[in-house]
Amino acid sequence: MRNRVAKGPLIPYIFWIVFFVIAPILLVVYYSMLDLYGNFTLDNYKNFFTPVYLKMTVTSFWYAILITFFTLLVSYPTAYFLTKTKHKHLWLMLIIIPSWINLLLKTYAFIGIFGLYGPINAVASVFGIEPQQILFTDFSFIFVAVYIFIPFMIIPIFNSLDKLNPTLVDAARDLGASPFTTFRRVIWPLTIEGVKSGIQVTFIPALSLFMITRLIAGNQVITLGTAIEQQFLVAQNWGMGSTIAVFLVLIMLASMLLTGRRAKGGRV
Repeated sequence: MRNRVAKGPLIPYIFWIVFFVIAPILLVVYYSMLDLYGNFTLDNYKNFFTPVYLKMTVTSFWYAILITFFTLLVSYPTAYFLTKTKHKHLWLMLIIIPSWINLLLKTYAFIGIFGLYGPINAVASVFGIEPQQILFTDFSFIFVAVYIFIPFMIIPIFNSLDKLNPTLVDAARDLGASPFTTFRRVIWPLTIEGVKSGIQVTFIPALSLFMITRLIAGNQVITLGTAIEQQFLVAQNWGMGSTIAVFLVLIMLASMLLTGRRAKGGRV
């Protein structure tokens, strides 16, 4: 009887996982085994291992790594200084609020900012610099992506830093450790779990970006997310689009398992 009562609240979550997680994945796997005419085939999986799609996979990894690196580079010191401020939760909320704005609106806002007649070129023209095309470049794509992911990276790092016992830092300084040594030997190891969580919520979505690549980078950046969009909406090849999605899901699961194992090993 107690087991039935304990399992009762889990039923809605089980239904949610089955119908909104497992079923869509199985549907994608099913479509990945169909050709343009609805016939069963494995050619889509063979085509994925051609140089074109392998290059897209490498490109996606490269940009996801760059976005995650620069996001971490900005977010960690920001989160650290937030924990030292008087109204830290207020400042944290102000950083999170922009993430509530629709992603499409923010993307179009950056199109205006980076445009030839945008404020950046307007300020540059005051100093005699000719207008430059900032849009449709790697810089603009990475900059906008980093801006969007910063709140998601800051939150887990902020929570880890906020829970850090300050007496450990004071003890390291009393023992003669330099600020860099204190950070490397005390602060960083004790907040690494927050860093790993931030990397997960940044790296995994960065692999499948397509809206930013299309609007900000144009056709200069082609990733797996862009390829999926093209296969479904342009080529109408649902089979190939589903195949790319299957590999993207597998890559994401591998990243999560790899991070989870490392995190588990760090606790032992």
